[in-house]
Amino acid sequence: MMENNIDEMVRKLLDGDRRMLARTITLVENGRKGHRNVMRQVYPHTGKAMIVGITGAGGAGKSTLTDILIAKFRKMGKTVGVVLVDPSSPFTGGAMLGDRIRMKKHAQDKGVYIRSIASRGTMGGLSRATYDIIRIIEAFGVDIIIVETLGTGQDEIDIVHFAHTCLVVFTPGMGDDIQAMKAGILEIADLIIMNKADLEGAETFIRHLKGAVTAADIPEGAWVPKVLPSICVSDKPANIKGQDEIIEAIYEHFAFLHKSKSLDAIKFQRLELELGLILNSELQNLIFKGLKGTGLKKKYINAILGGENDPYSVVREILDTYVLHRKDA
Repeated sequence: MMENNIDEMVRKLLDGDRRMLARTITLVENGRKGHRNVMRQVYPHTGKAMIVGITGAGGAGKSTLTDILIAKFRKMGKTVGVVLVDPSSPFTGGAMLGDRIRMKKHAQDKGVYIRSIASRGTMGGLSRATYDIIRIIEAFGVDIIIVETLGTGQDEIDIVHFAHTCLVVFTPGMGDDIQAMKAGILEIADLIIMNKADLEGAETFIRHLKGAVTAADIPEGAWVPKVLPSICVSDKPANIKGQDEIIEAIYEHFAFLHKSKSLDAIKFQRLELELGLILNSELQNLIFKGLKGTGLKKKYINAILGGENDPYSVVREILDTYVLHRKDA
């Protein structure tokens, strides 16, 4: 793509062109030519949105909660961007769950932009594309960005590095997850949401959650995670409750971050992780470009399969050859 086209794309994005927002995200997510220039131009316009992360086990009701929070924020006059990190298709690498399926009623609202992206099987948690997409939506100018993750493995850890407020969603009957929470989930949860609070055993489970918070070793002056009940699905609309309190707690936590200067630490952690992801990606591209057409990649793999070498030694040899000793890098 010509550089002047990139300039025009970014200009329209910053002017609030929704169609250009979608095109820009697609270009960057797929790593097409010009995506580095896009991100360089976009970056100075980021950092103004409130970012809310939502994670938790499958079936906990994260998407339903997200759907209701979108509606609540819109009633408050806030514009909302939503990034749904979906499981990747093993065949296409694309997101298997579509935003139009899960949150169809918001599709025609110009104050809401929803994007489903594939996790692409990222081993180290959230992918570089996720961070870039969040930056692009920030630059577009929304007030609030909600990021809903798979809620498995490294995703839960990574979400705390870029979300200002992290919601971890539980449901009654997830007793085994209490142990996991005690082992470290409190390190990422700013708000602990006990969803489906109308189910049997909910009150007991809430007591367990609050007990875990009380027993946790939380430094003096640090934020104490709040445990909040929520009902997102009911035959009677009057029985859907808890979301106003969640939004109130989100703003309370955001105010705490500003007052305690913790927001600076979050920004630092976010940048540290982003730098690592960008470096890993660019380094891999550099190395594969160097190996292209040499036949060495196949040779290395066959040597490992034949027991003549090991992956760590191969990587060290590649780094020595294509990175550490490069004069033109």
